[in-house]
Amino acid sequence: MPRPLAVICLAAGLGKRTKVSLPKVLLPLCGRSLAANALQSVAPLQPSRVLLVVHHQKEKVEAAVRAEVDGVFNDLRFVDQGDPRGTGHAVSVAMAALGDFDGDVLVTYGDCPLITTATLEQLRELKGDLPCSLLTGYPDDPAGYGRILRDDDGEFAGIREDRDCSDEERAIDEINAGIYCFDAAALRSALEQLDTDNDQGELYLTDAAMWLAQSQRVATLEVEDGSEIQGVNTLADLAVARIVMQERILEHHLHNGVLITDPGTTWIDHDVEIGADTTILPCTVIGKGCRIGSHCEVGPFSHLRAGTVLEDGAEIGNFVEAKKTRVGAGTKAKHLTYLGDTVIGKKANIGAGTITANYDGVHKHQTTIGDGAFVGSGSVLVAPSTLGNGAMTGAGAIVVRGSEIPENEVWVGIPARRLKVRGEGS
Repeated sequence: MPRPLAVICLAAGLGKRTKVSLPKVLLPLCGRSLAANALQSVAPLQPSRVLLVVHHQKEKVEAAVRAEVDGVFNDLRFVDQGDPRGTGHAVSVAMAALGDFDGDVLVTYGDCPLITTATLEQLRELKGDLPCSLLTGYPDDPAGYGRILRDDDGEFAGIREDRDCSDEERAIDEINAGIYCFDAAALRSALEQLDTDNDQGELYLTDAAMWLAQSQRVATLEVEDGSEIQGVNTLADLAVARIVMQERILEHHLHNGVLITDPGTTWIDHDVEIGADTTILPCTVIGKGCRIGSHCEVGPFSHLRAGTVLEDGAEIGNFVEAKKTRVGAGTKAKHLTYLGDTVIGKKANIGAGTITANYDGVHKHQTTIGDGAFVGSGSVLVAPSTLGNGAMTGAGAIVVRGSEIPENEVWVGIPARRLKVRGEGS
């Protein structure tokens, strides 16, 4: 039976360098916050306990993260670090909250969103029966990172923080990524040895690994893709992280049979489902939570927002925006259209310039459009309203709030009124 796993995710930082009021770990990245991205990477490891160490705007962080990862973990807790006194202090606070937990403890960061599950799995496997394993890397510029110290046999001997390095140590190009897997009992012992004898006067978690290495072997794993260990400290870092994360998301959909004609201008969030044989055309934005069937076409210049569902064969085209809308199989909305809080049946046609006016200034309302309906160009459908199966509106029609157009009837004008039954003579 595998050892129990606890995860400690450090997310208490102030994030001054972002220069925004939002807590750094809540900055958005492809439909998730930084913290939620970091936590989602550990979810497949099925940890028995997950602790997020917080402090700055802790209530806001807790509320947001809980909402994002609701149902993902069986035991998610938030621990206030109090006055932050370094990574060693943060982990000590978390370990106190873990009580007598016995197993492996994985330490990650809420501002390190690109770490992958596969790397974390390797790190844990490498640890095995050892007291600790840690992740290292070779960035193009190691300045600012702690350097990995090794003995004459090449074994891990310690970590020296950049500001505490000698000139010789600063020339080392292998850095500490800051992600560890500890044996819980070994970690408790090591944390008791920490002191503040360093340039920042803080308790360094790095010293815990170094103390363990004095009597036992500590294993290191070099990360294959250096982007995984890139933290986000500035909005420029966030922009770079988005490029990397977006590439991963697009590769996932391409691998699953989605034709993305220009990945460079296509933006797709996490938690989007797209069926095989669907085509995504350039300059398209698809938000978190959208569901798109197979043999659909989206774009160019389309925006699908949260809650939008396209059934098989649906087509959303140039400058069309859909929000919380279901588009039936084979239905087309090809040009200059806004569909908000709308349910559309199968094989309907939504003409250019159509607006479903869902907001009355206070509340949102739904528009229902039946199978085979034909909405004329420039129509405005004021919600709540209903177009029955096969119903039609003439170009420029204004369907007022509360209207119910029966099946196969044609309504025209301002406000729209019944003209005839569809298919009858004029």
